[in-house]
Amino acid sequence: MAKYLVIVESPAKVKTIKKFLGKNYEVVASNGHVRDLPKSTLGIDVENDFEPKYITIRGKGDVLAKLRKEVKKADKVYLATDPDREGEAISWHLSKALKLEGKQVYRISFNEITQSAVKASLKNPREIDMDLVDAQQARRALDRMVGYKISPLLWAKVKRGLSAGRVQSVALRIVCDREEEIAAFTPEEYWSLDVQLLPEGEKKPITAKLAGKGKDKIAISSKEEMDQILEDMKDGDFQITDIKKGERVKKAPLPFTTSTLQQEASKALNFPISKTMRIAQQLYEGVDVKGQGTVGLITYLRTDSVRISEEADAAAREFVLNTYGEEYLSEGHGSKKKEGKIQDAHEAIRPSDINRLPSEIKDSLSRDQFRLYQLIWKRFAASRMANAVYETTTITIGEGEYRFHVSTSKLAFEGFMSAYTEADEEKAGKQVTLNSIDMDTKLSFVEFEPKQHFTQPPAHYTEASLVKTLEELGIGRPSTYSPTITTIIARRYITKENKNLYITEIGEVVNSIMKESFPTIVDEHFTANMESLLDGVAEGNVNWKMVVSNFYPDLAKAVEDAEKELEKVTIEDEVTDVICESCGRNMVIKYGPHGKFLACPGFPDCRNTLPYYEKTGVSCPKCGKDVVIKKTRKGRKFYGCLDNPECDFMSWARPVEQKCPKCGSYMVAKGNKYACAGETCGFVMTPPEKNVSI
Repeated sequence: MAKYLVIVESPAKVKTIKKFLGKNYEVVASNGHVRDLPKSTLGIDVENDFEPKYITIRGKGDVLAKLRKEVKKADKVYLATDPDREGEAISWHLSKALKLEGKQVYRISFNEITQSAVKASLKNPREIDMDLVDAQQARRALDRMVGYKISPLLWAKVKRGLSAGRVQSVALRIVCDREEEIAAFTPEEYWSLDVQLLPEGEKKPITAKLAGKGKDKIAISSKEEMDQILEDMKDGDFQITDIKKGERVKKAPLPFTTSTLQQEASKALNFPISKTMRIAQQLYEGVDVKGQGTVGLITYLRTDSVRISEEADAAAREFVLNTYGEEYLSEGHGSKKKEGKIQDAHEAIRPSDINRLPSEIKDSLSRDQFRLYQLIWKRFAASRMANAVYETTTITIGEGEYRFHVSTSKLAFEGFMSAYTEADEEKAGKQVTLNSIDMDTKLSFVEFEPKQHFTQPPAHYTEASLVKTLEELGIGRPSTYSPTITTIIARRYITKENKNLYITEIGEVVNSIMKESFPTIVDEHFTANMESLLDGVAEGNVNWKMVVSNFYPDLAKAVEDAEKELEKVTIEDEVTDVICESCGRNMVIKYGPHGKFLACPGFPDCRNTLPYYEKTGVSCPKCGKDVVIKKTRKGRKFYGCLDNPECDFMSWARPVEQKCPKCGSYMVAKGNKYACAGETCGFVMTPPEKNVSI
């Protein structure tokens, strides 16, 4: 009888797929990549048409030996690696490493690991798509050239072990730019005015917000302006001038893509994106479900498409119809075409079977598996459901020239929200008193509520918002978001505290060098254009070696120039006035994994080290001792008193000697301004010019 061999990437898939196929099929795993560029050298022959040199990955010899034995016994070999560029490249590398030329070799791929999908792929085998392989080869070559050419410069300039990457360096710059923007942000004072009014016949007052004066909007920037407005309305004659009723439609969500799943899992489940991808991989490859055996629960997890197959769409619609009723069924497909990205050949992330309810398989899943599966299931079900509808009421109240608004909304038809609500969905305000108000309702003044505010700086990036930004800018692809962010956190270039990402001292140094010496590499538009070129390769419109050959000369020139500049700079340890308490030498500044520290130059005879605190030249506002630059345990920079823990002064912004002339508090540097650190003061000034002696 014929013997067929199916090679997959992951051992977890072996068990799932094996049960779908007959005894004639043997299923084995390659455990991911089997060949790669060598670690010790560049591995790309720049003198010979940029030909890559691939070698067997260390430790994969035994895997390949086992695979070769199975290949000899097989009449046909099916390469069933993941359905993306990387999976296509792994299939190609397997065909080369196993010397499959002359054999009956077929490439099969499936978007979900279900019996119907696997058997359908076996009925429609194809050849390896060399356009996809070449796109992956180009990405690998570009990343290797950037990493291997620039990283040694960082080692020489800062310390060994640092690395640069084509995409990671851009992600680092994006975080750095945001942190600089936050540091330079100067708060501006503004005021808001609410008024409490009691409608006739009601027991509870309503809150109206000041919206404008006459036909114009109004902006209040000081207490003096607020006092004048309150003076204008001292009579408190409030009358209803308009009531508008309407409806607001909230559209059903699209099913998940890789980036939207990462973002929503972060917000709803508090998952880091690496955890989301790890658990999604488990759900895709197969979980042992009681009574069903090993089952692939979701479709492929690396996609930027929102497309859904006709079969899955029909099954979901039938489920919604039977479970919720016809009025809950959406009219359209709830999807849109995304252009210009090769992964649109895939489907969105969805359950492999809409009828496999999360509650029914909860006992077979870990807590985190259940939570992620439930999130994916609910989102997909909601994408096939009708829009939600809110009834809205807006009341305009006048007092002289001034206009106030009271708005409320009431959920009139749940639609998709009966199955799914996004994590950051705003709760509808409850103001039931508005239903009994009409144009003739009398309003009694209760009190004004003036409030002082200050504008807020942009939010720090989180993993989720950084993924969203990378996707919007066209930097990276679904398979690269998680490893890119994981890498810059692992390298300690950025640190994560309470979900927020902050730049570390090492990260600032690396970003500064990259911006100065390799501005093109860290340019977001250049990187996005490179992604478009890689898409062109995958679509068969661009030659991959042309992309690499056009990129390399500029990189080589930039590296050469940076090396020359580096030669001019004698990188010596900076000597300090701190005396080593062990041997009496002057200690020097070194770089470690967490940034600068003091070390004895007598190493290895003397191994004494101390924390390094850079003085700011500013006295502590609390005790008068030096304010120094410190770091949190995770590497985030702040300014604190040298006498800590006896003195607890700390500030995220750099303090200055200047005292606030308005309230006497200390001030901090905000870009080219000084701003008062007092929470309610808001005073901002231009720094005084320093006297220059001639």
